[in-house]
Amino acid sequence: MLIAQITDLHIGFDRDNPYELNIRRLNVVIDQLNSMSPKPDLLIVSGDLVENGDDKRAYRHMESLVKRWRGPLLWAVGNHDSRDGMREVLPEVLTDENGFIQFEAEHGGLRFVVVDTLDPGRHGGMVCEARAKWLRTRLREKKDQPTIIVMHHPPVDTGISWMSALPCEEWVQRVEKVIRPAKQVVAILAGHVHRPIATGFAGKRLVVAASTAPLVALDLEDVDPQHPDGRALIIGDAPGYAIHYWDGATLLSHFETAGPRNVIASYNSNLQPMMKAFLEERGTG
Repeated sequence: MLIAQITDLHIGFDRDNPYELNIRRLNVVIDQLNSMSPKPDLLIVSGDLVENGDDKRAYRHMESLVKRWRGPLLWAVGNHDSRDGMREVLPEVLTDENGFIQFEAEHGGLRFVVVDTLDPGRHGGMVCEARAKWLRTRLREKKDQPTIIVMHHPPVDTGISWMSALPCEEWVQRVEKVIRPAKQVVAILAGHVHRPIATGFAGKRLVVAASTAPLVALDLEDVDPQHPDGRALIIGDAPGYAIHYWDGATLLSHFETAGPRNVIASYNSNLQPMMKAFLEERGTG
């Protein structure tokens, strides 16, 4: 099973501009996903769908762009979103009994549990007691079914101080206590950081996909909020996404970029002997 993940679309950053950069970047990614062979079985959109949660026009535009994808979709809410705005445009998105955008779904033998980490008015994440209780209940069910947790905010220190959660934060500790004993959880998929990251959390694999909107620069030095030092914060590298491959036992993740390629070598008759040798070496030639 192939699972595509896109995140941090931020449509409407240049409000009311139908040709804004984030729209063009997202279109390139959707085009590339639609042209893949084999094609992914599922697309996860892991939050920050729009720049401003009150921008209904941006939500509608975002929906039209993403739904050019020809296949099943799972949505998660991010800190730039609003629950009401998202649900108005995407009524198929489910909520729990408290109105949080969190739900479970099944695809290809995998169970996906989507967790709401939105804390309105804040950049950082939150999983309150009510959301943690909901997640705990879900994870106590179907303990033999491989499960992937999807959330916008990764509950880890990324080394980028302004795009991190800290182990001392209550919500991080709360989520850790719920997830650690859940042996059926094979991975946690997140966004928010605008960079591809692979790490671990609560004894599980944690994978963060790169954003379709412009990326955050890799700078691991501490930020002094009193002294702006001119460092790069946002960079114009190609839009990114992740492809997760589930073989029935493990999840393998590839990080990819979208757009034109400078092809150095192609599989033609000149390289056929090399390919045959590679495959014969492993017994499949």
